[in-house]
Amino acid sequence: MIVWTAASVVALAFLVMLEIAARHYGMPGPITNQAREVVFAPKSGPLLYAGMALMMVVLPWRQRWIAIGAAVGIDLVFFLVRWLVDAKMMFGNGALWVLLACVVIALTRRTGAERVLLLKGVGLGLLLVAGRKTGDTWLLITSKTRPTVLDQYVATADHALGNPSWLAGRIVEATGSVGSHILDYVYIQLAVAAVCVALYQLRNVAKERQFPAHHLVRTFLVIGLLGPAIYMIFPVVGPIFAYGGDGGHWAVADLWPHTAPTITAPQHMPFDEFTPRNCMPSLHTAWATAIFIHSRKGPRVLQVAGALWLLATLGATLGFGYHYGTDIIAGVVFTLTVEAGLRALAYGWDRPAIQLVAHGAGVFTALLVAYRYLPLQMAHHPWIYGPLMVLAVASVVHRYLRTVKQWEPAAVPVRRPQPQPQPELV
Repeated sequence: MIVWTAASVVALAFLVMLEIAARHYGMPGPITNQAREVVFAPKSGPLLYAGMALMMVVLPWRQRWIAIGAAVGIDLVFFLVRWLVDAKMMFGNGALWVLLACVVIALTRRTGAERVLLLKGVGLGLLLVAGRKTGDTWLLITSKTRPTVLDQYVATADHALGNPSWLAGRIVEATGSVGSHILDYVYIQLAVAAVCVALYQLRNVAKERQFPAHHLVRTFLVIGLLGPAIYMIFPVVGPIFAYGGDGGHWAVADLWPHTAPTITAPQHMPFDEFTPRNCMPSLHTAWATAIFIHSRKGPRVLQVAGALWLLATLGATLGFGYHYGTDIIAGVVFTLTVEAGLRALAYGWDRPAIQLVAHGAGVFTALLVAYRYLPLQMAHHPWIYGPLMVLAVASVVHRYLRTVKQWEPAAVPVRRPQPQPQPELV
């Protein structure tokens, strides 16, 4: 209880700081944006229902149906009112109302372990929702505080990988509107996919009355917390902005996705004050990789869905011009390092865990340093640096798989009792 209270205080203080920072730039912060969704149309209705679904893992089935019915009923009332006043139509208010009602119920109607469990469930759901709001505020801060970006460095280093964003962009363009709509849906609804995997992992919480030591939501939230800090250190806007039409007069030229940029000495380039610097590393790749990792322990349909979601996310991040190939590689290493650290926190820090986290952090740092200070060498020698980057990622993947296998208890075959010889009768 002390740990959860301390975590709640830290999270609230962090939200207040982001609220103050956003107000400084004349924009509402995460607290204001979330409070508005109690009445006004939410930005993402599926995300609010996903948060409510996470909360419901602590409830028995009867109470789950009551919560779902209440949320849908409230949303129908909101729909009717918005239709009458011709306001923006969106669902999700009912799910938020149910989450807030469960806080009141936990504080007034529950006691002891039951209260703590319900508050944990509500906190999990609200953290998922608040994570989206804090992410939006972080992106605003990156655009306001980082007037120059490092896209030329990353694009030059990307030649070592063969400029995969340019290739993927032409492939997505060739698929037409159908392919674009499918990839766009996958890209936007990443949190909902994570909730599907998390619900499988947390399916026994109501029966066991406790959460598992480690699950996907923990990884998801930590990635979202640490990733934006790297944006501040390594600001990058992406090829569709720096080398495409979406960048306007700030772009180097309108090259993406048909013409790869030439290899020239990179330099810092100024950019506008509203495009997020959210490329390095690719957090969408990081989150999709986390979904893939955690889906491996699920049933076959979940494993297939996790693999397909990862592939579709990679196609979207590259094919829409939001990321370079170098961002993708950094995102995979970033995820494995975070996942290793969280697993070690849950199951204990031993020597293999420390070595794995140190190895992942070292490779991630080396990649960023190479992108910044060796881009020309990487572009001029792609057959050396390209395989080196792939091998660096493969080394982290290999160590991760080996270490996780050591953590997991080995299956011990059950010995069948041998029949004892019967004494012969004389």
